[in-house]
Amino acid sequence: MDFEDFIISPRNFKAESWQIGSRITKDIKEDSIVLLFVSDYRGAGGDAEVQDFTAVRKEFYKLSQLDFEIPVVDLGDLVSGKSVQDSHYILQEVLSACHYKRAIPVIIGGSNDFAFSLFSTLNFHKKNINYTQISNIISLQQGEAINEYTFLGKILGSKNFSIKNYHHLGYQKHLNEADSIRLIKEVEFDIIRLAEMMNSTEKTEPFFRKTDLVTLNCDAIESFSEPFSMNPQVNGLNRREICAYMKEIGLSENLKSVGIFNYNIYSENQLNHQLMAQMIWYLIEGINIQRSHPRERHYELFYVLIDEDQYAFKRDTFSNLWYFGDDDNIENCIPCSRKDFEDAKRGTLNPRLTF
Repeated sequence: MDFEDFIISPRNFKAESWQIGSRITKDIKEDSIVLLFVSDYRGAGGDAEVQDFTAVRKEFYKLSQLDFEIPVVDLGDLVSGKSVQDSHYILQEVLSACHYKRAIPVIIGGSNDFAFSLFSTLNFHKKNINYTQISNIISLQQGEAINEYTFLGKILGSKNFSIKNYHHLGYQKHLNEADSIRLIKEVEFDIIRLAEMMNSTEKTEPFFRKTDLVTLNCDAIESFSEPFSMNPQVNGLNRREICAYMKEIGLSENLKSVGIFNYNIYSENQLNHQLMAQMIWYLIEGINIQRSHPRERHYELFYVLIDEDQYAFKRDTFSNLWYFGDDDNIENCIPCSRKDFEDAKRGTLNPRLTF
C-alpha cells in the first residue's frame, strides 16, 4: 500500500539544534518511535474531516531532545476513510508496517475505538498480549458498529484475539454501569479506580511494566476552561499526573504500541496543545530510559511466611522494581510493588498475586 495516498506529510518547522524538532524525520525507521495523527472522531460522535494538528506539533517540536537516542518519526496526518471501517483498515496497514520494522507507533487523536485497530494489528504480529487501558469508562456494549462503547467488548469477546492480561485503570464509579464492572471482575481482569491512581504512580506501575499495548482515553484527564477531551470531565488525572503516567508507559519493557485517543483537536486553547505535546515528550523520555537499561538483570530473592504458607518476592537490583514468584524466568513472575512486599510481611497478601 502506498501510504502517500492516505497520509498528509507534516509541514516543516524551524527548530534549534537542542530541540526535538531538529531530529524528527518523516519515514518509518527500524527501532524508531513513529507518531501518526488521526482526525476520525466518528466513533465518539464527531466528524472525520482532516484536522490541523499544527498547534500540537509547534509545542512538541520546540521541547528539548535531551540525550534521546531513539529516532523519532512524524509520519503526518491520516486521511479518514469513507467509513469508520475504512479508517480502521488504513490505520491497521500503517501499524503493521511499523511492527515489521520493530518501530513503536504512537497514535494521537481519533476516537477511542481505534484501540481496536491497535490491538488487532498487534495480535497479528504477537500472541498473548498484555493490554493496559486508561479510561474513565468501562463499556462492554454489543453491536455491529464499532465505536467507543463497543470496541472493548469486541476485543475481549473475540475468539480470534489472544489476550494474556487486561488492566483497566482510572474508571470512575459514577460514570459506569455496575454490570460492566462486575463482568470485568468476574473474569479476573484488574480494575483500578481513579482515586487509586492519584498523587503517585507507585501502586499502578506494575500494570505498565510488562504491557505490550497501552491506550489512553483523554476523557480520563480532568478538563477546566476549554475541554481537553471529546467528553470532558471535571474529575480525572491532573496535568502532572498524566505526564508521570506517560513516562511510566514508556518505561514498559515490552511496549509495542500506544494510542492517545479522544483528544479535543477542535480546541483553540494553547495550554491543551501544550499538555498533549508534553505527554508525547514524557512517553518518548520513558522509552529512551528503558532502552538504556542493561539487558542482564540481577534479582534479590525474599521469602515471606503468612500463616503456614511461604511466598517469594524478587527485587531487581538495578531498577528497584519488585516481582512476585520464585521462578527462574522473571517473565513467569508477576510485577508488583514494594508496598505489596511490605504488606505481605505484615501478613496481608494482595489477592491479585494469587490468581
